[in-house]
Amino acid sequence: MTMTKTITNPAARKWVIVALMFLAIICNYLDRQLLSILKPEILEHFRIGDFEYAWIVNVFLLCYAIMYPVSGILVDRFGPKSVMLGGITIWSLACIGAGWAPNVWVFAACRGVLGLAEPTIFAGQIVAVTLWFEKKQRATANSLCTIGGSLGAVVAPIVIAWLMGLLGYWQHVFVISGVVGLVIALFWLFIYRTPPQEVLDKTVNADLKTPAGEQKSFTFKQLFKTHTLWGGILIRLVSDPVWYFCCFWLPGFLRSMGAHQGLTNEQTLNMIQWIGGIPFLVGAIGGILTSAWSDGMIRRGMPALKARKKMLISVVVIAPLCMLVPFINAADMAFGLKIGLIIAIFSLVAVLCLSWLYTIPVVFAETFPVKNIASVMGLSCGAGALGSMVFNQFVGSIPESGWKILFIIMGTLHLFAALILWKLVRKENPDNA
Repeated sequence: MTMTKTITNPAARKWVIVALMFLAIICNYLDRQLLSILKPEILEHFRIGDFEYAWIVNVFLLCYAIMYPVSGILVDRFGPKSVMLGGITIWSLACIGAGWAPNVWVFAACRGVLGLAEPTIFAGQIVAVTLWFEKKQRATANSLCTIGGSLGAVVAPIVIAWLMGLLGYWQHVFVISGVVGLVIALFWLFIYRTPPQEVLDKTVNADLKTPAGEQKSFTFKQLFKTHTLWGGILIRLVSDPVWYFCCFWLPGFLRSMGAHQGLTNEQTLNMIQWIGGIPFLVGAIGGILTSAWSDGMIRRGMPALKARKKMLISVVVIAPLCMLVPFINAADMAFGLKIGLIIAIFSLVAVLCLSWLYTIPVVFAETFPVKNIASVMGLSCGAGALGSMVFNQFVGSIPESGWKILFIIMGTLHLFAALILWKLVRKENPDNA
């Protein structure tokens, strides 16, 4: 009875929706991290190397990039409930299919389907948050959803290593992860609802003189004439590669450091189980704190967009720390100290990445009509996936001994993103289109 009252009460339902999106995004990132954490076992099974691994990652990223704009259009057209339900179901089935793949081609195809399905939750999430939450809570609520990705990356090494020890086969880990996703899809089907009018009057209609059904919005063609859309596209294009490196390459990089010290595959997996999630956990906490900071500035009277920009530009001071990694890796010091310093650097880098990933969608909610948010989100995130795909192939094509230039590049990308944010992002008005 208490649970039923909680779900039917709009003030409480919105937090149940956030909790469910949080769980779905944990599952989303767990499915992604399966590939990077189990990389040595998968490469050995299919008898492939880093170059082929990069192409498997790029199959995911290419499909991800293509589907992100489509997902945004679908969410703007059909709403977050049905699109996200379809996405969670399909990516879960793709994960199961990867576990059953008889060869590397089928495995890569399943990763491609995973890439087609996963953007739906992020395009739908920001619309759901915008519809259910007022501006003074919006960034915090959005970060609480998105933190699921970071915590998914935190728990992934622990859960995956435990399941590998329990089951003995990487394929079974893929199947179990997919089944968990199907259970989450079932809960989403029964829990999500469109907010009632009294909620909409406090959220999307609060600053408007017209009801939601009469709000003006941009046509898809008109969106491309706005500075902010191009700003969002460029921001994600140049900044997303840093986060994708953390997700797809950092676990393998840490395992290779252990291998150079003479550790076996089993020993490096055990090492990653306990330290691989630290950057993602620190990043998640930092991302929530910076989101709450921007919400706090709004509560103290600062205009919403100015508050978001001030926070995002402030945290880019972290970016140049990436440049120190190759020097630490090459230094003559104890292995424990060396890997501890690199974990510390990437923990701060994760704070930077997640502060931007949590809050840029909220920036779109502050600058565009609600009916355009998912489309803008989809186009910008699709650009981010394309930029990451190019960067990923660059990473896969050079030996680790040549990664010095790689870390120098990563140390500058968010600086460019901050300049773009400052110059191009502004409030967009359909009346001026």
